[in-house]
Amino acid sequence: MRPAHQTVASETVDSVEAPRRARVDDAVEQPEERRKDYLEGFLKERPQGISGNEPGGDLYESVIAALKEIYDPEIPVNIYDLGLIYGVEISDDGHANVTMTLTTPHCPVAESMPGEVELRVGSVPGVGDAEVNLVWDPPWDPQKMSDEAKLELGML
Repeated sequence: MRPAHQTVASETVDSVEAPRRARVDDAVEQPEERRKDYLEGFLKERPQGISGNEPGGDLYESVIAALKEIYDPEIPVNIYDLGLIYGVEISDDGHANVTMTLTTPHCPVAESMPGEVELRVGSVPGVGDAEVNLVWDPPWDPQKMSDEAKLELGML
């Protein structure tokens, strides 16, 4: 329940002094141990317990780099950023299994692209052999592209 009558106190002032603006010359020199860029070391660290065959591992990232060197002949974007690679699995003995699709089943490179992917992935040091599984389900659509690919194609 509110009281029926409340008194509010107020104060009248003639002027308020503006606060002093910070200047670069006022900055205090930081000790050496505070100047380190801790983020740099953090970004270089790899997660503990990841094998080279998992995302983030050296072998896996080398396979992804190899896939990013393969370009669709009709679109100036690599097949990984284009969203044609659905999955990469690497076994402990170095067998790489790549699941991919093409933009359409009638794509002119339908016969040659899987072979090129197999050759490129198989040439990555540490990969014993590579196998490519070409799938049509789910069908490819432009939403599968990375933001970089969309930007390259003027879709962003």
